[in-house]
Amino acid sequence: MSTKIKNRYSDQELAEFKTLIEEKIVKANEDLELLKSAYMNDGNNGTDDTSPTFKAFEEGSQTMSKEANTQLAIRQEKFIRDLRNALIRIENKTYGICRVTGKLIRKERLVLVPHATLSIEAKNMQK
Repeated sequence: MSTKIKNRYSDQELAEFKTLIEEKIVKANEDLELLKSAYMNDGNNGTDDTSPTFKAFEEGSQTMSKEANTQLAIRQEKFIRDLRNALIRIENKTYGICRVTGKLIRKERLVLVPHATLSIEAKNMQK
């Protein structure tokens, strides 16, 4: 009786991961649109009739908020790109293979981090 080492996920498993990733892309795009609308919002917050000091604080807060939202949007765009790259790896049937060790990344890890390209073992070697 020979024990075959699994070197890739089955087509059925890849299809399951594809569905999971596509759902995450839809959600991530929705989140990105919210972030973009938040940092592009130039609406008046009604501080025209308040004291000049408060208005200055309000404008400073708005600037910080826009910067934070911009950074979050950039991170979200990277996340979406990583998810799309994962879909390409699924099509190539290389999804779930650690790019350092060449071993399969555990399914539990891929469910939590579907765009992962490193196994926990490889990730720990980086530290």
